Amino acid sequence: MSASGSHLPVRIWPTVARAVAGKCPACGQGRLFRSYLHQVENCTSCGEHYGKTHADDGPAWLTILVVGHLVVPSALYAETTFRWPLRVSITVWPLTAAALTLTILPRAKTIFIAAIWAMNAPGFE
Repeated sequence: MSASGSHLPVRIWPTVARAVAGKCPACGQGRLFRSYLHQVENCTSCGEHYGKTHADDGPAWLTILVVGHLVVPSALYAETTFRWPLRVSITVWPLTAAALTLTILPRAKTIFIAAIWAMNAPGFE
């Protein structure tokens, strides 16, 4: 619930856009995370409570889906086109997958937190 005690209906896409930018989905001012994947308990600007909003396995699922669809076709194309030495391949592709995962995972979590909050769905307690 928000600091005012009511959860007004909101549009989901502006809410998700504010969250992906790292801001509070409700007001767009305060920070959503206090560190890499740890969300804040309350927004410092509007007081919206996020401490009990659980994204569970959704962000991991979305990250695996996106990274897999980017890395696997790229690796297949590069391996058949460029004929790199094995040591290059076993260095480039795991590092690419790891970098993409570390970049996408927090944003995926913000998408799920914002969507759960905007729809007042189960997981927003």
